[in-house]
Amino acid sequence: MIERTLFSSDHEAFRDSFRRFMEKEIAPHHEAWEERGYVDREVWRKAGENGFLCMSMPEEYGGAGADKLYSVAQIEELNAAGFSGIGYSLHSEIVAPYILHYGTEAQKQKYLPKLASGEMVGAIAMSEPAAGSDLQGVKSTAIKQSDGSYLLNGSKTFITNGWHADLVVVVAKTNPAAGGKGTSLLLVERGMPGFEKGKRLKKLGMKAQDTSELFFDNVKVPAENLLGGEAYENKGFICLMEQLPWERMQIAIGAIAAAQAAIDWTVTYVKERKVFGQPVASFQNTRFTLAELQTEVQVARVFVDKCTELLMQDKLDTATASMAKYWCTDLQCKVMDECVQLFGGYGYMWEYPITRAYADARVQRIYGGTNEIMKEVITRAMGLGAK
Repeated sequence: MIERTLFSSDHEAFRDSFRRFMEKEIAPHHEAWEERGYVDREVWRKAGENGFLCMSMPEEYGGAGADKLYSVAQIEELNAAGFSGIGYSLHSEIVAPYILHYGTEAQKQKYLPKLASGEMVGAIAMSEPAAGSDLQGVKSTAIKQSDGSYLLNGSKTFITNGWHADLVVVVAKTNPAAGGKGTSLLLVERGMPGFEKGKRLKKLGMKAQDTSELFFDNVKVPAENLLGGEAYENKGFICLMEQLPWERMQIAIGAIAAAQAAIDWTVTYVKERKVFGQPVASFQNTRFTLAELQTEVQVARVFVDKCTELLMQDKLDTATASMAKYWCTDLQCKVMDECVQLFGGYGYMWEYPITRAYADARVQRIYGGTNEIMKEVITRAMGLGAK
């Protein structure tokens, strides 16, 4: 195996610390959380107390001022363990950065420390019943009123952390006639009149992750809750496009960590499981299949690590991030399918981690922009896109 050079000893010490946290605070409960469809709120507070939320936020806002590699290590560990119910990365590395990069100073002071401590859980509401990967097709509206506030109407679906969320970054049209150029981001808090949470959605996988519908019925959003203030009115689509490469990289990073874990589980299983009086690992088909999968995952990991290096240097472009997201999630699903096959009938039993990982993997090719959309992004960068 190629030695990874991305992480320092400090990163690895953090990884070990977070792994111990998972063993104590997540592992004993995750199966029960899968049964009921959401995690305990306490796991957010404990993560905050231990410094496992918003690590890359500046210290002045409650973070650790750490580089993104700490978050990368956390994403890898959660995915390698199969703890798909934990929405820390979306909270810490999608929601919080929107506020850090575009928020007013008052918004940063108000929300970031509470996100870092786990007092507030964050979500971002992009997808709608009729608008998923097509963010320009968002129908939710936030019409400016005479007092400067916005009247928000619409609905969102498939929202990760939606049921627990205290703060939601909502994508809405403040100028519906302008299409994508009329999009803004609003900070909507739990308890605002007219903001209601729908049912928790039952999914194929990621069963412990609370995913819900959100409804906005004449929600009066104060002017100070327009992300970035007046200067960012109708500029939300630009913000979304700037942040999507990191979001897509997080998906790719998780995909490779999960795929490697699946291979490791399968190697252990085929050594122990006997068929026709000999270990499954003794058959050439088993060994060659695993050799092929390990090679592809190794190649993908080198690419992802390179992309992560570019990200740390602010050099990662949207097309390259889209390549990583599409390639790695396709590979993840391939690996899961092949490994389930090697487990035989046990690969279809929910008590086995490989079965959960198989179910969890499928959505990776859909959210963050479908893999078909990723290919469109790549072809446009090649000068081949439709005009």
